[in-house]
Amino acid sequence: MNTFLVLLLIAAMIAVVVALIRGIVSFLAQGSAEARGEGPSEHALKSNKMMQARVLFQAIAILIVVVLLFFAGRT
Repeated sequence: MNTFLVLLLIAAMIAVVVALIRGIVSFLAQGSAEARGEGPSEHALKSNKMMQARVLFQAIAILIVVVLLFFAGRT
């Protein structure tokens, strides 16, 4: 059970990093679109969604850590 949770935690941490990088790349592309005065671009919307996904993946990773610590304390 602990091995499964550790693997799940690693997957969640990788998802956090991927969402963070994708959000930053979209944010940087958004800056050039805003400089042209185009308003909210597709990049801005994607950046926002990626950052929301990052927060969700971080919450999942924290919950997995809590479960791991709970099981570690019971043994």
